Amino acid sequence: MNKSKNTQNLLRSTMALVPAMALLGLVVAGPALAADLSVAPLYKAPPVVAPTAYNWSGFYVGANGGGGWGTSNWDTAGSFDLSGGVIGGTAGVNWQLGHAVIGLEGDVDWSNLKGNTTSTLCAAGCTTSNNWLATVRGRAGYAFDRFLPYVTGGVAVGDIKASTPGFAGGTQSNAGWTAGGGVELALTNNWTAKAEYLHVDLGNMNCGFSCGVVANNNVSLKSDLVRGGVNFRFGGGN
Repeated sequence: MNKSKNTQNLLRSTMALVPAMALLGLVVAGPALAADLSVAPLYKAPPVVAPTAYNWSGFYVGANGGGGWGTSNWDTAGSFDLSGGVIGGTAGVNWQLGHAVIGLEGDVDWSNLKGNTTSTLCAAGCTTSNNWLATVRGRAGYAFDRFLPYVTGGVAVGDIKASTPGFAGGTQSNAGWTAGGGVELALTNNWTAKAEYLHVDLGNMNCGFSCGVVANNNVSLKSDLVRGGVNFRFGGGN
């Protein structure tokens, strides 16, 4: 009987030691486990690189072409319509400050704007034409990366040619003004394409007896142009 009790007491003592031994094992192994965890590699996502915005700064050259319509007024014939096409070359420079883009642009175009009418004092027909047109303009725009809407304005210079059958007619180069706006899109780092509208006022000239039987015969010319163009840029881009 005593032997059986002793055996039971021994078993109870052994069972009581099991939790204590487990706890001791955790205490001893804890720092090692923590060390293993501390040196475990941590995954880091690669940094996000934002795309570089297009830079509109720099010089450019290009070509433009389009068409237009307008009006001419003769003292002896009244007002009548003109229409025709234009084509030529462009050169300019831009400076970009943040999203703001300012620049200076010039162009020279061949033109065939032309119109005619008849009247009591111009029975054989009065004709006004414009053979060439040049502009020097400032530009100001706001860049949306590769998309640039802009306004423009400056000086316009061109010829006013007036004629009527039986008379010598007259031609005069006049300086006037122009204003308008447009949009330009960067196709690549160097090539851009644009579309723009310009209103042009070349003022008037006095053709006199060269254009009829009246000494004071003023001839005016105003036009509205819609042009497209492509430019090659030196510098700028991304």
